[in-house]
Amino acid sequence: MRIAQIDRATKETQIKLSLNLDGKGENEINTGCGFLDHMLTLFARHSRIDLKVVCNGDTEVDYHHTSEDIAICLGKAIKDALGEKKGINRYADIMLPMDESLILCAIDISGRGGLYYTLNIPSYRVGDFDTELCEEFFMALARESGITIHLKSLAGTNSHHIIEGAFKAFARCLKEAVAIDEKYKDEIPSTKGVI
Repeated sequence: MRIAQIDRATKETQIKLSLNLDGKGENEINTGCGFLDHMLTLFARHSRIDLKVVCNGDTEVDYHHTSEDIAICLGKAIKDALGEKKGINRYADIMLPMDESLILCAIDISGRGGLYYTLNIPSYRVGDFDTELCEEFFMALARESGITIHLKSLAGTNSHHIIEGAFKAFARCLKEAVAIDEKYKDEIPSTKGVI
């Protein structure tokens, strides 16, 4: 089984996160931020990754440290669970509709994490969640996981829908990219022989 657990404690956040890449999308999420709980819940369901996250953060300041530090832990856990990456599909892409919004996501589990992000989010906040934290989340996730992530909004006027579409699109891509191709289960999908 491809599983990982990360415990991370700083002066700003204390996080316990565990995942199973070969799960069913079961999840227990408690971040202290309702909107982030919602995004991580739907991420788990759409990626079919079992995910548990508990975070005690300095939410009296704002949700910046909580969002970024959870993404750091999630990225590290994905990287750890993938191990040598033998047999994975590696690449995936999707064009995902979420009501009026349309999100393009493409990923490469390359070992060279990078975020290429052009989501046009019209409002500054969704509830009490600063929408700029969406980019911070995916930036930390890309960096720590070693995944190249392209996220682009092709249409959309509702900020909640755009962000939700981005999380769902990434989840669907990750589900495909981490899946094992049985024909090549003993091969690393790179001409270098290592990712």
